Amino acid sequence: MPATPRPATRHRPLGWLMLAGTAALYLWNLTASGWANSYYAAATQAATRSWKAWLFGSLDAGNVVTVDKPPASLWLSGLFGRVFGFSSWSVLAPQALAGVASVFLLYAAVKRVAGPAAGLLAGTVLALTPVATLMFRYNLPDALLVLLLVGAGYAVTRATETASSRWLALAGALVGLGFLTKMLQAFLVLPAFGLAYLLAAPTSLRRRVWHVVLAGISVVGSAGWYVALVALWPAGSRPYIAGSTNDSLLELALGYNGLGRIFGGDGNPGGGGDGDGNVGFGGASGLGRMFGAAFGTEVSWLLPAAIVALGAGFWFTRRAPRTDPTRAALLLWGGWLVLTGLVFSLMGGIIHPYYAVALAPAIGAVVGVAGVRLWTGRTNRPAAVAMAAMVAVTAVWSFILLDRTDSWLPWLRWVILAGGVVVATGLALGGGRAGRWVATAGVVVALAGTGAYSVATAARTHTGSIPLSGPAGADVGGLRMAGPGDLTSDGLTSLLAATDTTWAAATTNATSAADMELASGRPVIAVGGWSGSDPAPTLAEFQQYVESGQVSYYVGGMGGGPRGSSEIAEWVADNYESTAVGNQTVYDLR
Repeated sequence: MPATPRPATRHRPLGWLMLAGTAALYLWNLTASGWANSYYAAATQAATRSWKAWLFGSLDAGNVVTVDKPPASLWLSGLFGRVFGFSSWSVLAPQALAGVASVFLLYAAVKRVAGPAAGLLAGTVLALTPVATLMFRYNLPDALLVLLLVGAGYAVTRATETASSRWLALAGALVGLGFLTKMLQAFLVLPAFGLAYLLAAPTSLRRRVWHVVLAGISVVGSAGWYVALVALWPAGSRPYIAGSTNDSLLELALGYNGLGRIFGGDGNPGGGGDGDGNVGFGGASGLGRMFGAAFGTEVSWLLPAAIVALGAGFWFTRRAPRTDPTRAALLLWGGWLVLTGLVFSLMGGIIHPYYAVALAPAIGAVVGVAGVRLWTGRTNRPAAVAMAAMVAVTAVWSFILLDRTDSWLPWLRWVILAGGVVVATGLALGGGRAGRWVATAGVVVALAGTGAYSVATAARTHTGSIPLSGPAGADVGGLRMAGPGDLTSDGLTSLLAATDTTWAAATTNATSAADMELASGRPVIAVGGWSGSDPAPTLAEFQQYVESGQVSYYVGGMGGGPRGSSEIAEWVADNYESTAVGNQTVYDLR
């Protein structure tokens, strides 16, 4: 492939335009979704009221139990809420800003290797991936994870240019923070990062290996300090680590949120069973999962093009020098794409379609780097054919994806298909005198479907535990949990808001507890944590809370007694009288 093009000043306005458009897409009408995921919104509320809750990621300000993820994303939103006040906007804005920053860092990383046009293409692909639009407007940990990993990818790019151990150590530190955001998922990029540096950094093999070892130490230090803090902190004065079997953050990382996600098992039922009907849980595992009903419209719009680009890029750089920056970039971002994509496709435990946001930066980078380099080498017929294949496969696949929601903009898929045929033909012939116009048309065709789907995603509200992208009605078969306030009546809200005890109430459902906290502004114990199976609080602890007057009410299920068969629910039903407040059964523990 030709030498790397130098950045051009004329591209700067386009870069600012891309970032402004991304900000508008992610921040526009942001509060329409209310609290979005009430579980994490309640934890953010707790973080604004208790520094201990902020440190550990507690679900309530009384610090009974944490959320079932590490707390880094809550550190960000908790600080945001303390500075700007707790509100729907302060809960959701950190994710939107993380999205804009991710697009900028991806643009900057790709621009250093393949020029500003490639950076613009990579950043735009990320910005307009539907699942990215969804996650950067939603309060789940994935938004911060993507920002940290893209930042790490930028740092590896800088490190590889000059064999810089400092930049590589920074990359390790950012991946370590990614572990404190979503645990082992952050480590999926490490093999690609290490391979890119070991192959391409311009120094001796011995120094390259030593730098990678130092970066590994940086990963361990960045993540390990918090694991050690939780382990050394007296368990009786901190919340229980939700999702773990022994109140251990390390066990949570290796078990429920680690190997359990890969292989399934206790607390991690399989993704989609035998088919794609269970969209909310990812559909059946297998190599086609990223293209199926669950993940397809979330992330795969340019995935076929990225696969073509990756193969072509490696082929055309096969005889390049060891330090060739294009091949190094393809190893970095392509390795990220392949390894993360394979793990998501084959994992047998819990997986949700929104996890796919972790693939979006890699898809954008591969398309940007390889696409622009193929364009600069278009006088070579195989390069022109590879470009044409990228556009053609994107047009066909966009047609198929749009056909899955055939009542929404039915004309769009036909326009993309027809445009794809024309542009692909022109590219295969080398573009001719109208080459730049053909290339521009190719970008428009490639981005039309994913862009329209992203705008539709931003135009609708999203609530619950398993959000899905796309226009209203596109998530048939998906699982949506109760949104904020769905189960909390005005009467119950008033009752809880009037309490002055440590906890206004307790209940056996974490989502219901979160909804009550957000509606009343008062802490509520989620007995058993997210899954309902955590020993937090124990019966003895709960009895002590009640005896010392720290809990005012116990809220049972709609239209009946306490839900579940827990000892606490049975003890409350056996010892206290119930009354109906709206649709809820409430026990007065005072």
